[in-house]
Amino acid sequence: MHTISSPVIKKDHYDKVSGSIKYIADIPHDNIVHARTLRSVKAKAIIQEIKIPSLKEGYFIVDHADVRGQNIVKIIVDDQPLFAEKEVNYIGEPILLVVGPVLTEVDHILEQIQVCYEEKEPVYTIEEATHTMASYQYNKGLINDAFKQAARVIEESFETGYQEHAYIEPQGMIADYEDGKITIYGSMQCPYYVKNAVKAALGFEEDQVRIIQVATGGAFGGKEEYPSLIAAHAAVAAYKTKKAVRLIMDRREDMSVTTKRHPAFIKYKTALDKDNTIVGMSIDITLNGGAYAGLSSVVLQRSIICASGVYAINHLEVKGKVVTTNTVPTGAFRGFGAPQSFFAIEMHMEHIAKEIGVCPLTFKKRYMVKQGDETSTGGKFHDKIKLEEMLQKAEVLSDYQRKYSEYLTQTGRYKKGIGLSVFLHGCGFTGAGERDFIRSIVKLAKIKDNQVEILVSNTEMGQGLKTTLSKIVANILNLPLEKVIFKNPDTDKVPNSGPTVASRSLMIVGKLLERAAIRLKENWDAADEQVVEERYVHPELIPWDESTFHGDAYPTYSWGVNVVEVEVDTLTAETQVIGVWGVFDVGTAIDEVIMQGQMEGGMLIVKMQTVLVDNPYEDGPFGAKGAGELTLIGAAPAYIAAAENAVGAPINQIPLTPERLMEVL
Repeated sequence: MHTISSPVIKKDHYDKVSGSIKYIADIPHDNIVHARTLRSVKAKAIIQEIKIPSLKEGYFIVDHADVRGQNIVKIIVDDQPLFAEKEVNYIGEPILLVVGPVLTEVDHILEQIQVCYEEKEPVYTIEEATHTMASYQYNKGLINDAFKQAARVIEESFETGYQEHAYIEPQGMIADYEDGKITIYGSMQCPYYVKNAVKAALGFEEDQVRIIQVATGGAFGGKEEYPSLIAAHAAVAAYKTKKAVRLIMDRREDMSVTTKRHPAFIKYKTALDKDNTIVGMSIDITLNGGAYAGLSSVVLQRSIICASGVYAINHLEVKGKVVTTNTVPTGAFRGFGAPQSFFAIEMHMEHIAKEIGVCPLTFKKRYMVKQGDETSTGGKFHDKIKLEEMLQKAEVLSDYQRKYSEYLTQTGRYKKGIGLSVFLHGCGFTGAGERDFIRSIVKLAKIKDNQVEILVSNTEMGQGLKTTLSKIVANILNLPLEKVIFKNPDTDKVPNSGPTVASRSLMIVGKLLERAAIRLKENWDAADEQVVEERYVHPELIPWDESTFHGDAYPTYSWGVNVVEVEVDTLTAETQVIGVWGVFDVGTAIDEVIMQGQMEGGMLIVKMQTVLVDNPYEDGPFGAKGAGELTLIGAAPAYIAAAENAVGAPINQIPLTPERLMEVL
């Protein structure tokens, strides 16, 4: 490992451990009023009338009529209203705000408001849905010929459910309107996303909107696009009342109405020749997007690109769509469509192996990609792939092969099982997103006392970014870590270096900061303040064509192997995890302890053994690649494979509850 991997005390460690750090609910403000949201109690309905009680002085109703700009949430597709006007499309959809100085009175007013609805027939599930909000497909090779020549075809389908982010701190914003300018303080991942949404809602110019991220208690994707909605709500309320407005959700509200992971229904049809070799694969993915488009189209893109997993399938057909239902909109969630696909492909490969009488790992190894192979979209795996080494380490740690065979012949009430998954994660935005849409800019400012300040829009949300980016700059400049300053982003002060999503911040923004630090070092002037700016330059890749889904979807990939061992009580269908192992390739770890936190957090377990395989990436800072999402992807298929090994029956659905396992048993 590079010396930069040696752990340090995190930049925000003492503030968090002491409890002195200020989250959005801790920020004091004079002349502040509180806002609560009136939400639909119907899944699909026409709003006929809203009956509002008389209001005391100082209390306000804020609704669609108060939106100065566009009554839409500015994301990708302009289909989601800030406030419902004539109709509602899911339970929990915002209709209006009640705003006032005393929160208990605000809640009292909220309880008195009556909404008269004309109910319509809602659609709740993928099976019922008839409207498609996004769709893509791509082919590689000669898929029709592959199936015509097949000796046998294996078909099966998989389902994955909702998942809640369960971040420690619920969603919250404070908006302050003064002298023609709105300032938003909030818990968020993407300050410039929020800025664009608030600009659209108020019809304001660039210099009239200021966004300041405050300490953020976790996010996992749940604070990527959703804060744009509540920030715009708070902004509209502040503009109307000319007061500072605090809009903070309680936990029940947050869990009920914020975005979730997309449920998925995934169908596989695989062609085998007479030697039981895979010759072609047809995959069809449907995601439940909920009531509005949000980021669903982009989630679908990653989901279909991951559909064939880490396997080289020469003849491939992949189709995907997102359907509209009258349920809470689904959105960004760590892994961003990949966990659904990897659960399905890993289990499908397990089931094919069992069908033809081969150990799943032996079968999977036959198809694992190598450096130089084509990706699913006809791009290229340009960099070294260390899956063989990673699998060897996983075997040493877990004793997978011996246990797998031994557990096939168990008797008795309690049965053990072991499962293994292999996976990758494309680092950064899909296709040419970084080049064409994000266009990141970073700055380094040398200030007084030879301190250097990092000026980027990327956010610390518990993943350690303040520490890792500071380590990169300090290491290049030979400065003590405390000489590198990294404040929470303020859009009046920092350039747009892009959102804190897609496992891009360390690899993309960290590389720009590395380049900026090298330039600053070469031109260091101890007597003067200096500012160095760097702009994103796209690496030389196979060009990406979004219309055909052909080319390099990602500049590079991180890799993982997970093994999970369980014990199943076949009487009660309760499952106990008795062993977890993880081997990961994230290039060079910028901090080993922070990376350990990512691994444990991604698999949601701390009693595990993990190994990092060093595999530096040329275009990453000190060789680092994306790490944040990778560690979450492989746990579910490894766990389900272990449960299957224990009970001897296929399981095609997650989450696996005791009730569902009882049905299998």
